[in-house]
Amino acid sequence: MKENFSNKCEEILKNLDKKKRLLLHSCCGPCSSYVISYLTNYFNITIIYYNPNISPYEEYLKRKEEQIKVINKLNKISVNNINILDCDYDNDEYEKRIKGLEKEPERGSRCEVCYNLRMEKTAITAHKMNYDFFCTTLSVSPYKNAILINKIGENLEKKYNVKWLYSDFKKKDGYKKSIELSNKYNLYRQNYCGCIYSKRDKLINS
Repeated sequence: MKENFSNKCEEILKNLDKKKRLLLHSCCGPCSSYVISYLTNYFNITIIYYNPNISPYEEYLKRKEEQIKVINKLNKISVNNINILDCDYDNDEYEKRIKGLEKEPERGSRCEVCYNLRMEKTAITAHKMNYDFFCTTLSVSPYKNAILINKIGENLEKKYNVKWLYSDFKKKDGYKKSIELSNKYNLYRQNYCGCIYSKRDKLINS
């Protein structure tokens, strides 16, 4: 039977005994809009913006600006503070990790390496800074594999001794709500995932 990670998330949230601290990796502002608005009812959230896959650098900066814009918008209506931890642009590390996988299709082994890179950075930081949980917004996208994302999260929880928040944020109209919030806040919605290889594939298939 296929696991329902959305229900697992709700079960964790229901059993929280007090407000916890969550380090939430965000891939971009539009995807994070719904996830933050949902989870801020349960956590004090810090967004970790670590996306070394995004290329070119100008695109990276543009997406970071939209992320900050989302946080500023939601901070005006949230009962809890939403902060951001802005990491260095580390595209060289990304290219080193995916060397040999450049021709892999979207959702293939290159993407798995990319998920691991960004989520491990989140888990390491959450452990060092004593966060109660870590998570990522990646599963809000219908193009991302929630089973794989949660498997990586489980492994990192064991490795770094920090709790993983199970999730499949696309469920219960999560993706639809992220689009609605993007329109409401007039957010820039990119037309490729982030790396130059996803951009290449987008152009080939368009």
